[in-house]
Amino acid sequence: MKIVFMGTPDFAVPCLEALIKDGNELAGVFTQPDKPKGRGYTLTPPPVKVCAQKYGIQVFQPDTFKDGTALEILKGLAPELIVVVAYGKLLPKDVLELPKYGCINVHASLLPEYRGAAPIQWAVLDGRKKTGVTAMLMDVGLDTGDMLLKAETEISENETASELHDKLSLLGAELITKVVHLAEEGRLEREKQDDSLSCYASMLTKEMSAIDFTKSAQQVHNKVRGLNSWPSASAVLNNKRIKIHRTVIAKGNGDAGQVLSLSPLIVACGEGAVEILELQPEGKKKMSAQAFVNGLHNVSAEELKFS
Repeated sequence: MKIVFMGTPDFAVPCLEALIKDGNELAGVFTQPDKPKGRGYTLTPPPVKVCAQKYGIQVFQPDTFKDGTALEILKGLAPELIVVVAYGKLLPKDVLELPKYGCINVHASLLPEYRGAAPIQWAVLDGRKKTGVTAMLMDVGLDTGDMLLKAETEISENETASELHDKLSLLGAELITKVVHLAEEGRLEREKQDDSLSCYASMLTKEMSAIDFTKSAQQVHNKVRGLNSWPSASAVLNNKRIKIHRTVIAKGNGDAGQVLSLSPLIVACGEGAVEILELQPEGKKKMSAQAFVNGLHNVSAEELKFS
């Protein structure tokens, strides 16, 4: 099938590669403009652009769809289908209606749950036991189009949002190839979303980072998992902010934030406790909790309390 692919981050790359390897004709790739990154603010291409160039596919990086330029490019490419995966731009109606098979989006949740920008992270933050990916026919709303196909996966007890992100990106790649085959065979079935079952996965912010140890151990653990790898959960110890990257539920009780043990590093919550496995002191690299504890000289657990 002749396809135009639209996507930007790492999450979208497996879908693009799957479509290429499945023998489709990729007429072009649309992605976000290059952006400055790092301390030197080096202009960096998005991962989807890098992938497309590796396969010799022409890349387009429009700033907007409002002036009609992108639409004219698409008309020239004449795709039968547009596949959209984490592109980061809303498509106008005239673009949605252009291809024979429409525009199909791969979204990282089991719609209608978790519409919006951060479905993977919010599924973990909310302590969900399963999630998945949904292929849907796009309309002018935000993740509101008719559903075409879904694939589910379990969320394990200690799985981070970062790990789940990678797993779902591969699941999405498997899903989109199935959808394309069904479209070609005329066997796609559409299912309306039940708006009453929807919830919105808002964009994450740095302001969400602070851990409230008066919450239950499960809630603290979910926060650490859900904010890994950005913006990362954090807490203050000895007047210094520490990012906490990995935890597990532990046994123990005490005042919220109180360190109950140094080896292993266990911290009391409002209910239960968590063991910190990996952290990052301010201005330093990630390290194991044990390496951090080894750097604390002549300090007892009773003297330490996170806030």
